[in-house]
Amino acid sequence: MSDDREETWAAFRDAVNMAPAEIEHFLDTDDSKRVGWKGEDGKGSGESVGHRSGRRIVAIKRAKKADLTDDDYAHMKKVVAYVARHCKQGPKDDVEHSDWRYSLMNWGHDPLKE
Repeated sequence: MSDDREETWAAFRDAVNMAPAEIEHFLDTDDSKRVGWKGEDGKGSGESVGHRSGRRIVAIKRAKKADLTDDDYAHMKKVVAYVARHCKQGPKDDVEHSDWRYSLMNWGHDPLKE
C-alpha cells in the first residue's frame, strides 16, 4: 500500500470516531435527515450530501482494507477535509443539540466524543 493510502487511512480513522452501527443508527434519525445541503434547488428535497456520505462511510468502515478502491480513498480524503473544516466552526452554545453536531455525525464524527 502506498504511503499516501496509509496516511489517508490513518487520517480517516482519526476523523471518523463513530462505529458503523452508531452511524447507521444516527442516519435513521429525523435530525440526521433534516440537516445538510440537499442540492442547488434550495428546496431541501432529497438526501443531503452528508447523509449520503454517511452511508458510504459505513460501507468503507465495514470493507476489508485490501478491497478499498481509489474512489473509496478519494471519499476518505473528502471526509477528513470536511471534518477538519467543520470542527473549527462549532457553536458557542448547546453543542449537543446543534445542527453543527448533527451534520458532523452524518460524516461519522461526533464532536462530543473528543
